[in-house]
Amino acid sequence: MSHTIRDQKKLLARVRRIRGQTEALEKALVADAGCGPVLQQIAAVRGAVNGLMAEVLEGHLREHLADDGTPLPERQAELDAVLGVLRSYLR
Repeated sequence: MSHTIRDQKKLLARVRRIRGQTEALEKALVADAGCGPVLQQIAAVRGAVNGLMAEVLEGHLREHLADDGTPLPERQAELDAVLGVLRSYLR
């Protein structure tokens, strides 16, 4: 069973909180809120997305790369895929 399926409720709760934060950001922009509150909301959204990424990434690394039963070529392919995602994410 994939870690994203096993942890689905927890991950979906995070995504729903992120949705709430982005909706609050949109409302703040529509209401012409000051720069401070808007920047604070942007920081909150970014932190929430980073937390989600870290949680899914940790589960992926533990399940797919740390498993000694997975053949080395398969683990190498998984590592390459993760590195590609990280490069894209960190841009």
